Amino acid sequence: MSKDKTCFVIMGYGVRMDYSSGRVLNLDKTYENIIKPAVTEIGMDCKRADEIRHSGNIDMPMYKYILTADVVIADLSTYNPNAFYELGVRHALRPYTTIAISEKELKPPFDVSHTLIHQYEHLGKDIGFSEAVRFKKELQETIKEIIDNPQTDSPVYTFIKGLKFPQWEFSENKQEATENDKNTLSIIIENANKAIEQNNFIEAKSLFNYALTIDKNSTYLIQRLALATYKAKYPNHKDSLLEALEILTPLNLDETHDAETLGLAGAINKRLWEETSKIEYLDKSIFFYQKGFLIKNDYYNGINLSYMLNERGSHSSGYEAIADYIVANRVRKQVIKLCEKLLEEDFEERNDRYWILATLEEAFFGLGDYDGYNLLKKKAEEEAKENWERESTKTQINKLRILLTKSPLVKEY
Repeated sequence: MSKDKTCFVIMGYGVRMDYSSGRVLNLDKTYENIIKPAVTEIGMDCKRADEIRHSGNIDMPMYKYILTADVVIADLSTYNPNAFYELGVRHALRPYTTIAISEKELKPPFDVSHTLIHQYEHLGKDIGFSEAVRFKKELQETIKEIIDNPQTDSPVYTFIKGLKFPQWEFSENKQEATENDKNTLSIIIENANKAIEQNNFIEAKSLFNYALTIDKNSTYLIQRLALATYKAKYPNHKDSLLEALEILTPLNLDETHDAETLGLAGAINKRLWEETSKIEYLDKSIFFYQKGFLIKNDYYNGINLSYMLNERGSHSSGYEAIADYIVANRVRKQVIKLCEKLLEEDFEERNDRYWILATLEEAFFGLGDYDGYNLLKKKAEEEAKENWERESTKTQINKLRILLTKSPLVKEY
């Protein structure tokens, strides 16, 4: 297939929350492991909005691609309103060569009920190898079929007979088009995330700030900027934490149902509690972790919620202290069930294997199940790839050990 043919991909980027199910999907894994290799392997040029070179306004080149691309693939996963809108624009502009896809748990709204949606399975933060291979092949076969034998796939052109789609006469400076794409959003984000991996948080902060000048309302970019900011500890730990909270303000912390945002807010308030010993930060941390756990039912928010409940219980007395320690143990039991389920479902294909095992390790320790704790400790040590992972787990468990010595439940046994 000619390299002159282009495929434009409509989808979000980064980690996105599916509010209908409470699941969090890493859409970059879909793009990098399935869509882009599927398209490039059959000889087409593949572009997502964050890969378009621009001078600050991404809308003009995005709409150009929606109109002129030989094929458009629209991933509707996580009920992304931008993706639905852009799919509608494509359906209005072009009668054919549009492919809609989604993660299998999407329940499509009525307005796209006439559209064939190809489905794939997402594990959450990653996609299994066998599923990536299967769906990549399905996409390639679909692309070849609609290019060789184009049929109307737009409901607009299906139901409004005789409609003519628009043509755009334009000229493009080829030297400009082939210029080194140093300022594409995807490259900025990639460099920022690499800086985080290398613990260069000040550089990451600068890059995410720049990225937000391009995509000003991106929840993902705001989350990553907040993370880089509080990790940087600049000019000092407390001020960086307060700045990170301020960065999250546009996401409406008290009203949001985004579990990633809630987890971040919980972590920042947890650290502010440790820095200041102000009870307001302790209560807010519990509020955010608890809300995130109720929405997402995930091990990260759950294990942190149980720890912070012990923290508050250790600074309370009477029935309030007893209640916090009891609820903390109940949450740990839920977390164990969640993690054990993950162990049974494509565990080897996940990229968070260590944290699942480390979470089980901490949960068993918190419940006083030392046989389970020692077993999971050994498994987590075997899975750990970086020294900091084990240091983080050891530090958390040592802190928990101190909190458990203050438990009012000890006297009950």
